[in-house]
Amino acid sequence: MPGTSLTRLRIAITVFFALDGFVFAGWVVRIPAIKEQTDATAGTLGLALLGVSAGAVVTMILTGRLCRRYGSHPVTVACAVLLSLSVTLPPLTHSALTLGAVLFVFGSAYGGINVAFNSAAVDLVTALRRPIMPTFHAAFSLGGMVGAGLGALVAGSLSPTRHLLGLGIVGLLVTAVAGPALLRQAPPAPAGTATPSSETAPRRLDPRTRRLVLVFGLIALCTAYGEGALADWGALHLQEDLGSSAGAAAIGYSCFALAMTVGRLTGTTLLERLGRTRTVVAGGTVAAAGMLLGSLAPALWAALLGYLVTGLGLANLFPVAVERAGRLAGPGGVAIASTLGYGGMLLGPPAIGFMAEWFSLPAALTSVAVLAGLAALIGLGTRRAT
Repeated sequence: MPGTSLTRLRIAITVFFALDGFVFAGWVVRIPAIKEQTDATAGTLGLALLGVSAGAVVTMILTGRLCRRYGSHPVTVACAVLLSLSVTLPPLTHSALTLGAVLFVFGSAYGGINVAFNSAAVDLVTALRRPIMPTFHAAFSLGGMVGAGLGALVAGSLSPTRHLLGLGIVGLLVTAVAGPALLRQAPPAPAGTATPSSETAPRRLDPRTRRLVLVFGLIALCTAYGEGALADWGALHLQEDLGSSAGAAAIGYSCFALAMTVGRLTGTTLLERLGRTRTVVAGGTVAAAGMLLGSLAPALWAALLGYLVTGLGLANLFPVAVERAGRLAGPGGVAIASTLGYGGMLLGPPAIGFMAEWFSLPAALTSVAVLAGLAALIGLGTRRAT
């Protein structure tokens, strides 16, 4: 595939990463309002959020198979349409039960698009032979930062219904523009092969490869848990435990997303200089320290600083884990690692909710630091494989 075609493909994939982050962040900053609207407790909200988790986990493995059969590009576009439509549904609910039901649909779209565009990105990374995976996830983080920032601006003036309806319209418009560009591009073939990895027949994995894919998936789980926790509970912690306004609480996730964006934009350079192992170990360690500050600090400014440090630490761990799994096992590897990783992102918030009821929300958020440290230890143990 010519270089100009690869560039156009990279731009199209990047747009869908950014759109996903934008839509997801727009939803999460309105969670406090949806919680009040449905009269949910921390525990019942956690159960409702489990609908996102269930929908995503059910869809992810299926999406890997769909990508092998139809290609990752058409599946990405289809899931983007469903994501844009389903994000408009939560404000229409008035109980935790119905909220959980519509979040199942939203989670299905969210899980599907993440497997699909990660598979497309792995094909491109393999063809280019450069560790550019963090740049795609930087687009997700940048979209999240913009979505959260916009949410902070409109939190006091727009109802959740109008806000999320606007997000859905934006999502459909972006898909209408970027979708045809993605569909016109065939997945690139890795250098020295005739066909791209996403269109090869699924291969039987030997036990060692399967174990490595699961290990990389575990790293993704540990780090994505932190992303999900801060997305769904970060703003609530700042608002309820530290007494900040709704706008200031939304800025907390913007700080985290900004740090993730900066970390991922510099991720290619970092990986080329440090290698995967040192990047994972250092990142997990930094994130653990940052989250201890973010969850236990008594002042708003210190908590925001902790969110920033956590974002910098977590930035490149998930992209590295998914890329390595995809290189080892194609779309099936991406699906397995993504299922574990996004399972951590989506199962984490309900777990935080239950722990918050048993102990307190600050204590529950320290679990993010524990899992970030665990990711660093696992990364150290996989140094020979990476």
